[in-house]
Amino acid sequence: MYIRIERGSSTPITRQIAEQIRSQCLAGVLKSNQCLPSVRQLARELAVNVNTIVRVYERLASEGLLEMRHGEGTFVLPRSAASQDANRLDEQRKQFAREFEAVIRRGLLLGLTTTQLRGMLTSAASEARAQIHHQTQVERNDE
Repeated sequence: MYIRIERGSSTPITRQIAEQIRSQCLAGVLKSNQCLPSVRQLARELAVNVNTIVRVYERLASEGLLEMRHGEGTFVLPRSAASQDANRLDEQRKQFAREFEAVIRRGLLLGLTTTQLRGMLTSAASEARAQIHHQTQVERNDE
């Protein structure tokens, strides 16, 4: 599971983690009945407090995306209704678009040109794609 935290972001870490796990559930990256890392393991990997991960898992469980089984772990629930998932995914994408526009606006206000912003986007997308690919390979080797 690939999760990236922006430490300098104004978005709380709990929300950053929850949004990324939620997006991965809705997009099908995390499969139904897939066991997620334990609270302690994910907290250690992300260098955050254990309570942060507990809050994220509890929040996503209350949304019907995860199930926390005492003594067994936390699992991705089967997707309920396709239309409900599509609505959630659509909402996630709209939220992303709003955040992306804010970042672009900030870059323009800092004097970056459209060409510079485009180069930064291309570079960031390549880096993220490589990180996701690497993380996927590591997880496959661990299985």
